[in-house]
Amino acid sequence: MTRIWNVVRMHLVNRWTYVVLPWIILGTAFTITIAIWMILRSVGVPSDGLASGAVTSIIIYLMVAAIMSINLSFPFALGFSVTRREFYLGTALTFTLISAANAVALSVLAAIEQASDGWWLGGMLFTAAWNGGGSPLEHFFVYFAIQLLFFFLGAAIATIYMRWRINGMVVFWIVGGAALVGLFALVAYTNSWAAIGAWAAANGMVGIAAWSLLLTAVAGVAGYAVLRRATPKN
Repeated sequence: MTRIWNVVRMHLVNRWTYVVLPWIILGTAFTITIAIWMILRSVGVPSDGLASGAVTSIIIYLMVAAIMSINLSFPFALGFSVTRREFYLGTALTFTLISAANAVALSVLAAIEQASDGWWLGGMLFTAAWNGGGSPLEHFFVYFAIQLLFFFLGAAIATIYMRWRINGMVVFWIVGGAALVGLFALVAYTNSWAAIGAWAAANGMVGIAAWSLLLTAVAGVAGYAVLRRATPKN
């Protein structure tokens, strides 16, 4: 457990990557969104009910950070006699801690947004997925689950590169793109859009986030399986 915790400390030595930069990105997106809402209101266009997806900026960035953490930290960690298992468990623990901390902060911002009626402008940013509603516990769980999903997806993509390099990435994106097109075709030809919409409405954001944990687990297991045979190159 000491070595696993040391991996966590190793990842967090440079807090700029995991702590500072994500919130700079989100803060910039938040500022731009508020400025747009204020401009709209100043020219007579009501901002009430407007929704922004700016909060996704921090989530997408964390996936990129996960890719970088695997590619840059894995060779370094093995040089200090850390096993692949210890490195992956420590990395997973880092992802979990960061996701929990960010989820708490995002839940607080969502509560402020609700209390201030959309930052006194009637808009929705941190509560857009709930159409302005949702409880603090729901906000925390959804943000926590979604961040974990993107973290482990990024880690799985990074392990593919560590194992098979550029050839593996080319195959991955071709197969992944073909799979997405095939899935879209399946839904389109079976006219399943209404069924998907009904499923999403029945489960709600909390239910969808709960189902995403299955994909997170698959990505986590697959990433570790690939990393076990990866050969780092400094």
